[in-house]
Amino acid sequence: MRDFKRLTAWQKAHALALTMYRTTASFPRDELYGLTSQIRRAGVSIPANIAEGCGKTGEADFGRFLQIALGSACELEYHILLAHDLDFVADADYGQLDTQVNEVKRMLISLLQKLKTPSP
Repeated sequence: MRDFKRLTAWQKAHALALTMYRTTASFPRDELYGLTSQIRRAGVSIPANIAEGCGKTGEADFGRFLQIALGSACELEYHILLAHDLDFVADADYGQLDTQVNEVKRMLISLLQKLKTPSP
């Protein structure tokens, strides 16, 4: 069993989830149960699935939860783009958010590749 709080990928994903909550706080009120909710759920799903995977005993289970986290990161990337295109997120903020979510995606892919590489 791994300590998820020690994984850099989890730390970055947790920071991203916090950023998503702060970002969506300024969204239009009528989006509370729409895009705001979707962004928050996808954002929280990433670190939550990393944490859950760390609680599993096998590498295959851990990898499965990392794949779910990666899927949520891809979903979040789209929701951020949509929010930008709807003018809920400014250009400068969009660039930072996109960079942040893509950094998390790269880290998850790297972790998945390490799991697939046989140990010497």
